[in-house]
Amino acid sequence: MKNQTSKAHFGWCMYDWANSAFATVILAAVLPVYFVSLVPVDGARLFFAPGHSFAATSLWGYSVAISMLLIALIAPALGALADRRGWHKGLLLVFCTAGCCATALLALPGDNNYLLVAGLFILANFSFAGSNIFYNAYLPHLVALEHADRLSARGYAYGYIGGGLMLALAFGLILKHDLFGFASVAAATRFGFLLTALWWFAFALPTFIFLPATAKSNQPVQTLALANYLARFRKLLRYRDLCLFLLAFLCYNDGIQTLISVSAVYAREELQLGQATIIGCFLMIQFMAMPGAILFGRLSTRLGTLPSIILSLVIFLAVCCYAYVMKSAVEFWILGAVIALVLGGSQALSRSLYASMVPLPQAAEFFGFFTISSRFAAIFGPLLFALITDLSGSSRDSILALGIFFIIGGLLLLKVNVARGRALALNRD
Repeated sequence: MKNQTSKAHFGWCMYDWANSAFATVILAAVLPVYFVSLVPVDGARLFFAPGHSFAATSLWGYSVAISMLLIALIAPALGALADRRGWHKGLLLVFCTAGCCATALLALPGDNNYLLVAGLFILANFSFAGSNIFYNAYLPHLVALEHADRLSARGYAYGYIGGGLMLALAFGLILKHDLFGFASVAAATRFGFLLTALWWFAFALPTFIFLPATAKSNQPVQTLALANYLARFRKLLRYRDLCLFLLAFLCYNDGIQTLISVSAVYAREELQLGQATIIGCFLMIQFMAMPGAILFGRLSTRLGTLPSIILSLVIFLAVCCYAYVMKSAVEFWILGAVIALVLGGSQALSRSLYASMVPLPQAAEFFGFFTISSRFAAIFGPLLFALITDLSGSSRDSILALGIFFIIGGLLLLKVNVARGRALALNRD
């Protein structure tokens, strides 16, 4: 039994190892820089706005926002379906496969096909986010409450190593493209997208082998009708502290996800840094974030999970202020090192804290709400970044504006009563 539990924990963590390749190469470091190179210098002109020219930065932000809006609309229904049918593993496999296919197809478009690249990215990011609904929902099924922080942090640690290794491989291909027989940096970059898809699928296989099947629940059958969608939200409102946490997470995760998704574009456009410098910094973040996740997992046993998260938000607020004034590559690396120390811990502890306050038979449905909170964060943040950049012409103003999300998120967290939230989840289990 103990051996089976260990294998299940290993399989669960390996999915973080696998899909973090997408997070680092596609979402954060390589595709954004490649995407900027495809968009004309004078901006992109789209058929629905013939009089407006979209900068590469804003077009990327809108692409992220669209993909996240799509998953946010169906996340609760997908979670409820998984709970009712016990399809957590099956739906995880479906979304994982779809994401891998869309990522592999990013290797096909040539120069100037930025709209096709944006469309494939939207599909891939939609699938990536969808798979995480069922992956995250496994956490309360696999571990007792008192060990949730450690396992969640271990998953993120796996993710930072796996994502870092894949990013290093992509970086090597791009940096030494001629040595590997590629005619250009662009060709090597596109091949890196194909390798990312293969990495994601291959290392996810232990997940599908070792994760146990989940039992069906007695949740009622519900369709995607608006009335049922609203009914799911009314059910959520019965869990006051869970709702407060979701609102807080929506705010501060907005800042975190936007910093991740726009930092490469910001460095390229505002600081004029080269691709090698940007990817090198992301590599440093990946490998430093692993011990950072473990550190915060242990810190939570002393300070408590909630105070540890609040500490990370204070640091993120300082990061926004520093990013506003930084001007050199050295400062960009310093900023990356600070982010690395708090990134994994803030995310891992947020996931485990939420898992401790959800009723187990409805874990996937409630993690659908968690996905909505996290993905709406990935809508509003990039959208705000894109709008401020469009209106002011300065990405620096956009970066500074992200600090408000950490302030509001921290204030909301102070109102969460974790003990009360956990007790309510147990009573309604």
